[in-house]
Amino acid sequence: MIRRVSRLLVAVTGAVLATTCTLLLSGPPAARAAGPGPKLAPAGVDITGDQLDQPLQLRADTQPAQVNAVIDQVSWLARTGQQRGPAAQDLGPKYTVVVLTAGVPVRTYDLYPLAKGGPRIYRPAKQPDLSKARAGWFFGRLNMSETLRSVGVPLERQFDTLSGGLGGGERVLPEDTLDPVQDIDAAMTELQRLLLLNVGVVVVITAGLAGIALLVRRRTR
Repeated sequence: MIRRVSRLLVAVTGAVLATTCTLLLSGPPAARAAGPGPKLAPAGVDITGDQLDQPLQLRADTQPAQVNAVIDQVSWLARTGQQRGPAAQDLGPKYTVVVLTAGVPVRTYDLYPLAKGGPRIYRPAKQPDLSKARAGWFFGRLNMSETLRSVGVPLERQFDTLSGGLGGGERVLPEDTLDPVQDIDAAMTELQRLLLLNVGVVVVITAGLAGIALLVRRRTR
């Protein structure tokens, strides 16, 4: 019986250590792609849509902040989305974002910043680089409208919740929250650290149980 318990503890310890090594060697979440998206550093984006007579062309070499802000709106999409989106009359103005790498279009997305129920994104199955992508609808970031407006899209400013009633008040959310560069990578890193901490606790407990089992085995000989 004691031998079986010892073998079980050794097996559990080995599995926990293997999981820990895998998490450590996998690197930060930012280095792993989450679904279809540009694999190389984007060279720029082109935006067309409502009230834009000419495509809005943003390039990373001259406008890196603006390009990163737009990319941030679509880079996190998962591989699959909802198959059905809102009714056409609830979508509002449409803006098509084309992501370019090395001057060549590689991805395209349709953004609806003023859709009822919150901003929406539609990813077509047909992509410029002929890659396989599953068409789907996604909820967009709440700051989509402000982000597009900040890079030159003719949208009216969207005000956050105000305090103080009519005729006065101030923005409840600080201006920093409108920064389009989100801290998702930081949050995922913290989550990974929490998982590693939990794994470490399991390793310590398992090692302690293994030590107790060996001690009991020696005393019962």
